[in-house]
Amino acid sequence: MTDTELRQAGTPTAAKATATASDGAPGSPGRQRRRFGPDTTKGTVAKIVLLGLVDALAVYVLMMLFLSQSWGALAVSSAVVLAINWIYLRKGGLPAKYLAPGVLFLLVFQVFVVLFSGYIAFTNYGDGHNSTKDDAIAAIQLTAQKRVPDSPAYKAAVLAKDNSFYLLFTDPDGKASLGNTETPLEEVPDAGTDSTGKANAVDGYRTLTFQEIVANQQSILAITVPVSDDPADGTLRTADGSNAYQFKPALTYDAAADTFTDTESGTVYRDNGKGAFADANGETLTTGWKIDVGMENFARAFTDPSLRGPLFGVILWTFTFAIASVALTFALGLFLAITFNREDLRGKKVYRILMILPYAFPAFLSGLVWSGILNPQFGWLNQTLLGGATIGWLTEPTLAKISVLVVNLWLGFPYMFLVCTGALQSLPTELDEAARMDGAGPWRVFRSIKLPLLLVSIAPLLISSFAFNFNNFNVIFMLTGGGPRFADTDRDIGATDILITLVYKVAFGQGTGRDYGLASALAIIIFIIVATVSAISFKQTKALEDVNS
Repeated sequence: MTDTELRQAGTPTAAKATATASDGAPGSPGRQRRRFGPDTTKGTVAKIVLLGLVDALAVYVLMMLFLSQSWGALAVSSAVVLAINWIYLRKGGLPAKYLAPGVLFLLVFQVFVVLFSGYIAFTNYGDGHNSTKDDAIAAIQLTAQKRVPDSPAYKAAVLAKDNSFYLLFTDPDGKASLGNTETPLEEVPDAGTDSTGKANAVDGYRTLTFQEIVANQQSILAITVPVSDDPADGTLRTADGSNAYQFKPALTYDAAADTFTDTESGTVYRDNGKGAFADANGETLTTGWKIDVGMENFARAFTDPSLRGPLFGVILWTFTFAIASVALTFALGLFLAITFNREDLRGKKVYRILMILPYAFPAFLSGLVWSGILNPQFGWLNQTLLGGATIGWLTEPTLAKISVLVVNLWLGFPYMFLVCTGALQSLPTELDEAARMDGAGPWRVFRSIKLPLLLVSIAPLLISSFAFNFNNFNVIFMLTGGGPRFADTDRDIGATDILITLVYKVAFGQGTGRDYGLASALAIIIFIIVATVSAISFKQTKALEDVNS
């Protein structure tokens, strides 16, 4: 090193350059990892406050789980709370701090929902089968009650506390007792009485006036006060708010034999192994309990006479609706995209804005609007445009299906228009110019050059559009409600129902009561169908990319 170089190395600028070189340039092997300093006071306070709120909510949830003896959920929730506190209280681990909320919501709202739905598909969960066997036995004893013949009359008064109503009874011997539907009868020795000896007041409770009793008549008449913790002892009920009588179960339960016996007819109901009590003729009591049924729900979907026939029609229409919707919206969207992609077209920005307006309007509101427009009796189309015609756009099966496709075309083509416009603008213009110089016409250029290149980028979106329309609940339910209804089934299933609307009707009791187990099984069938079609389609898309590469 020369003297000049030594002097330059000794200058502040050279020292600074040397220090920078020792740290390493960005991307160089010698670069040291940047260390973040400690949190600021504001950041620390914000973290403590937010984490404290989360922990307060978590403690409340854990207490509720403990009181309900949900040990599995309690263990999982405790582990999640501890993990969240460990992630946000420890130093470092910045990626985990950002990923934790998203992962937690994914597990709760996606993974858990899918797993729980899968579990429900293998049970008989639904109306009359939504709890344990012990709960079912208690419910049967409480609901199947009749007034005890010649039972003594109890004087009754209506009290209120904490927005709940209570009944205060006075038996023929003058003893006062208090209770409501959730609280069994309990003696009140220090109750206040009127001149007739009727108990009418209790410390801490407010006695209702006659006007208040009349105003809350339905709630008061619905009160059934258990005589004790044993449902077999019966209940006390009032029909007028002033007198009450004793009721006892019309079905008596024999715990040793695990049977119910009708006190009048002597009919015996036994556990039939299917989550219900049934007599010798197969007649079951209304209330049952949840049990595992294996593949029975999947078998019912294809063997139940009221579901088998309509189900195959619904599956066929679902595929037709999804495929036709994708094809029509893609064709119209591509046509409009090519039309408004001309360089010499004036005002094309305004046209493009107008084209996307149907897409900006909520689909469920559009369905309701179109339902009014197509109404056979007073719809705008029949009454105004067709001069008072009575065409059943929504009541005749074929016309209803056409109407659904047309409305879905109206709602879906703007999306395809936007996608195709972006794809067209990304194509190199040199290919178009070269093809025209070789003598190719516009149709030949589109068919042999533009369309194959478009499909490479648009094919995955077409697959996702198929999956969306396969489960397009809004347009079907808001426009036709799945109708017109099939005549060969007692279920509320119609000509325009697709699988997802059928699942909704089965799950939420449209016609035959709620059946969550069967609905979950149908949902799994939908998942398998969509997953299979998507996998095959993506495989074909990969082949298309290989051909065009």
